[in-house]
Amino acid sequence: MGIKARFKTFATRPELKELRFTLNMIKKSPLSLIGMGIVLFFALIAIFAPVIAPPLPGRDPYIIPREGFSRTPKPPSENHIFGLAQGGYDIFYGCIWGTRTAFYVGLTVIVCATLIGIVLGSISGYYGGIIDEVLMRITDVFFALPGLILAMAFAVAFGPSLDSVIKALILVWWPTYARLVRSEVLRIKNLEYVEAAKASGCSDFRVIVRHILPNAIFPILVVASLDTGSVVLEAATLSFLGIGAPYGYADWGQMVSFSRNWIVGLPGNPYAYWYTFVIPGIFIFMFVLGWSLLGDAFRDILDPMIRRR
Repeated sequence: MGIKARFKTFATRPELKELRFTLNMIKKSPLSLIGMGIVLFFALIAIFAPVIAPPLPGRDPYIIPREGFSRTPKPPSENHIFGLAQGGYDIFYGCIWGTRTAFYVGLTVIVCATLIGIVLGSISGYYGGIIDEVLMRITDVFFALPGLILAMAFAVAFGPSLDSVIKALILVWWPTYARLVRSEVLRIKNLEYVEAAKASGCSDFRVIVRHILPNAIFPILVVASLDTGSVVLEAATLSFLGIGAPYGYADWGQMVSFSRNWIVGLPGNPYAYWYTFVIPGIFIFMFVLGWSLLGDAFRDILDPMIRRR
């Protein structure tokens, strides 16, 4: 077989056809392009944070540098383009390095919660019976309480720190993925190809990992991309309440917290200190928006029920 014939055979493989179809759907979806653009923009900020906002030598780069200790915020200037927050904290530095914090918190929580949910949801849905009953009743306990209140309780119990917030959010988020994975496993486990795999002597582990999960992963990816922004928003809320990142840490929630005494501005000038909360708020809003748009695009692209319409 010649080179042209081999290339033609390779180009007509079903996997490549499906990949081309997916790429065309991405090009036709403005939401996917906007979402990807926003997330990529923040990713570049996180990668080049040491260049955009160089840290002070010999100091933890995540601790925001201070320009004095003034209680009153300072407006944007040539040296501090976003101004100074209460306590003399540089808002520009905090927002730039806060991007790294947002990615660290969001991705760590989602990856860990997803892995826990996949393991427990697979076991629960595949084996059923008493195992399913026990695991699902445990998830019901978590669902019975408001997520933010439960996260606050866990974070306070673990002690105020960024790691405590991450652990608390993981404990709050995994039941969602366990329920989702369980429903997908229940739907798939009785299909013909799974029964054939069992009849051929495959172990339960191989059946779950090789035959069930690959066909149940797409809804999980969609929900995970949507939840990444929500996790960052909830972590920012905890930091705003003072039970998240340590004081002076580069975190968007804490940057907004610095402005809580200055939102009303001054008598006769209610917008005097707008920059203290508007700029960090824009970072939070755009980050959450980017992941939400990306999740909607993933749903349209990966969901087999709508991708072939």
